[in-house]
Amino acid sequence: MDVDRIIRVAVETGVVTLGSEKSIQALKLGKGKLAIIAANSPEDIIEDVSYYAQLSDIPVYNYGGSSVELGSVCGKPFTVATLVIKDPGDSTILEVMG
Repeated sequence: MDVDRIIRVAVETGVVTLGSEKSIQALKLGKGKLAIIAANSPEDIIEDVSYYAQLSDIPVYNYGGSSVELGSVCGKPFTVATLVIKDPGDSTILEVMG
C-alpha cells in the first residue's frame, strides 16, 4: 500500500482541507471523512484534532512522515501538519485508512 500515492490522489481529485486551524474547524463542524496528522505535529494540535475527530466520529490516520513530507505529498511548497479529507475523489483512501 502506497500511502503517499493514495493521499496525493485524494488531494488532486477530491475535496481536502489543509492546515491545522482549518482542519480543526472542519472537525468541529463534523465535516470530513478522515483526518490525517503528520508525525511531527505539535502536541496541542494532535490533541485537538484527535478530540474533535472523536466527537464527530471521524477516523484519524497518523502519517509516518514529517509535515514537510506531508506537504510534499500534497504537492504543496509548504508544511502540512494536518489535513481533513472531505471527499476522497478517485482515491481509495477511506477503504484503506478509514
